[in-house]
Amino acid sequence: MKRIIYIPFDHLHRNFGALKGADPKTDLIALVESARMTSGRNWHKERLFFLISSARHFAQLLQEEGFTVEYVKAATTIDGLETIKAKYNINGVFCAEPSSHLQLAALKEFDVTLIPNDFFLTPRPLFNEWAGSQKSFLMESFYRAQRIRLGILVEGNKPTGGAWNFDKENRLPPPKKYDGPKYLEHKRDQIDNEVAKELGHTPTTTWATTRKGALAQLKNFIDNHFAEFGPLEDAMTTDNWALHHSLLSPYLNNGLLHASEVIDAAVKAFKTGDVPIESAEGFIRQIIGWREYVNGMYWFLGPDYRNNNQLEATRKLLPLFTDSSKTQMNCIKETVTDISNRAWVHHIPRLMLLSNLALVTGTNPQEFLDWMREVFIDATEWVMVPNVIGMGVHADGGAMMTKPYAAGGAYISRMSNYCKPCVYNPKLRTGEDACPFTTLYWDFLDRHKETFAKNHRMSQQFFGLNRLSDLPDLKMRAEEVLSGLEKGMI
Repeated sequence: MKRIIYIPFDHLHRNFGALKGADPKTDLIALVESARMTSGRNWHKERLFFLISSARHFAQLLQEEGFTVEYVKAATTIDGLETIKAKYNINGVFCAEPSSHLQLAALKEFDVTLIPNDFFLTPRPLFNEWAGSQKSFLMESFYRAQRIRLGILVEGNKPTGGAWNFDKENRLPPPKKYDGPKYLEHKRDQIDNEVAKELGHTPTTTWATTRKGALAQLKNFIDNHFAEFGPLEDAMTTDNWALHHSLLSPYLNNGLLHASEVIDAAVKAFKTGDVPIESAEGFIRQIIGWREYVNGMYWFLGPDYRNNNQLEATRKLLPLFTDSSKTQMNCIKETVTDISNRAWVHHIPRLMLLSNLALVTGTNPQEFLDWMREVFIDATEWVMVPNVIGMGVHADGGAMMTKPYAAGGAYISRMSNYCKPCVYNPKLRTGEDACPFTTLYWDFLDRHKETFAKNHRMSQQFFGLNRLSDLPDLKMRAEEVLSGLEKGMI
């Protein structure tokens, strides 16, 4: 063996990263299950099960191809690589650029030879070039450039369907008593069972842990959900936990699927004529727009970006985030229960319920970020830092988003069926029956009116705030709500 190829647990693809061009005759494959990754934090066990079992299945796949594979458990990644180097007396370690600043620093110090990370469609230097040319980092600008650069849903330099964005068509509330096509259930094998036993966890059948299972999930989405995805992508309902969302983010983020494979399948399906432009554009935007943009911004903004707290939010993480019994708000109770069950909810509950609540309550952004990192199956550092610090709680002062994503109960009522059985009324902002979101939304605006006074995108909200005749009562109710939330009683 001439060299060691180190495969992080989010590089599980044979045709990309450091494995591209690898030779079983000369290359030894190293995977390290570090204690820092498995027990360093309060990780959701469904998340750990998925990551570990996927990595072990991938190791087995490489062995079947003829590779010598060393899968070791160690205190840290570097400790594991040291052990493998010593065992085989090989000095050269190769790896594709890792997905976090922390891991990059550790591998550089260990003198690992790094090759460009091609698990994304946008090379890091190319994104930096785009960001460096912008006065503001608008995702929409990046996305349109992506469409043209990649030749996706364009005719020359013009968008297919006559518009770059069909957001307005993709904001339908959930139908009553909605029951769409079922999602796949994945059978568990010996490796799955061994990992589950080690973790003391009974996994769901929701998530595949193999390349074959990930491809089956992609096919199921394309065949049974893609056409209906767009109009309902922002909806939330207790009738169906996933609606028509793809459920592909875990596989994209650990490498079992590559973005190019997903896009190719989506474009092919659209060209058949069975998928409307609203669904095709909405889904493709999530992959080549938002996903690529977030990864690019993570690297462009640097390692200190995660420490931003420009709204000076200091509240400790509320108990309802970790225990659904600690709130009477039906929307939060349902969402946290879903997370507890399968380590996943789609992007609107993450943004407009969880992050919105953290924002309007003034929850410390780093505490909230850490919790979001721990509980979601698709959470990685590069995903969560920009999504939480930038978009979710506006802790960066607007470096990414032009305004904070704060909203009251009216939005939740319009886009979900959560409010009807709830003890709180989304139309009320004062009194014991007032929705905490509605109360705290106006309180948030009042608390930060000087910060956002010159933000033209918020002029309408502040016009509404200035017209409130019951602001003193609302402020008193907000204090009661915040105190009750801290005690797990609201």
